[in-house]
Amino acid sequence: MQPYRDEFAGTFHDHTFTSEALRGNALGDPVERPLWVYTPPDYDGSDRRYPTLYQIQGLTGSVDMWWNRKPLRPTFPEMTDHLFATEGCPPAVVVYVDAMTSLGGSQYVNSPGTGRYQDYLCDEIVPFVDANYRTLADRDHRGLLGKSSGGYGAMVVPMMRPDVFGALATHAGDALFEVCYQPEFRENARALRDRYDGSYDRFWQDFRSRPAFSKKDDGALLNSWCMAACYSANEDGSVDLPFEPSTGRLIPEVWDRWLALDPVRMAPGKADELKSMRAIYVDAGKHDEWYLDLGAEAFVGELDALGIEPFFELFEGTHMDIEYRYPIAMRYLAERLT
Repeated sequence: MQPYRDEFAGTFHDHTFTSEALRGNALGDPVERPLWVYTPPDYDGSDRRYPTLYQIQGLTGSVDMWWNRKPLRPTFPEMTDHLFATEGCPPAVVVYVDAMTSLGGSQYVNSPGTGRYQDYLCDEIVPFVDANYRTLADRDHRGLLGKSSGGYGAMVVPMMRPDVFGALATHAGDALFEVCYQPEFRENARALRDRYDGSYDRFWQDFRSRPAFSKKDDGALLNSWCMAACYSANEDGSVDLPFEPSTGRLIPEVWDRWLALDPVRMAPGKADELKSMRAIYVDAGKHDEWYLDLGAEAFVGELDALGIEPFFELFEGTHMDIEYRYPIAMRYLAERLT
């Protein structure tokens, strides 16, 4: 492994994209976003067209983070280049999309609480890439891949927009909401009571006055609020929580709005869309801290009930540091989208 960035066989193209879909978003987040596009080693020497793999990130992820190097491991861009340069993977254009928000993420859905991130991805980024690169500009040659919240997006966006994406790969994607989200509600109720007099406003005031995630309750509190901003925001941008902040008790009418966006619940009503996928890849670590391995199994169970056979693997691992799984999914999709 190289300890520093080496020459790439392919090429990474750095863009700044201005989004109209995100203009006027309730959070005041930037409409100008970084966008990285990777072209494989043989791109400049040919006139062929390529399938496209869109890589999206989990909560708190931004595209610059792909370049972070972990000890004794290559970066994900290096793994991407190695996959196409030396491992015989069918060549593809790879697009690294930024959908960060000041709440941590967008879940890649349209919400008045965060912004129109699904429109941004499907109706702006995809046409931009097709117009500027030699892609096979058709849903049957496009795949969406991601981990965690990105894995959630990789499941639900193709179900909602099968006209845009014809394949998906999800690594430990958010699914089976009562298992992955609901346990945090009780933790949040205690944290709000003991630290913030029961007020989310006081949490945000404190959170933004110091280094992010410097207190142990920050992650769960941010996650639940961010999900509510994505799943149960009102037209004016205000956010309805699915639980009582004082007790953690569920508020059924709000919780039902969340469940309607759970991939496990969505799948039966999206049978035709899922059956139209050219490839579905699902994996998760057996020791995932948010039990997203169980969500993966539940999602695959719904696919099985529909007569769909995805690639599915539970591997030895947790939720963290599983970027080495991404090239496996990229190869699986590239082989079926070429």
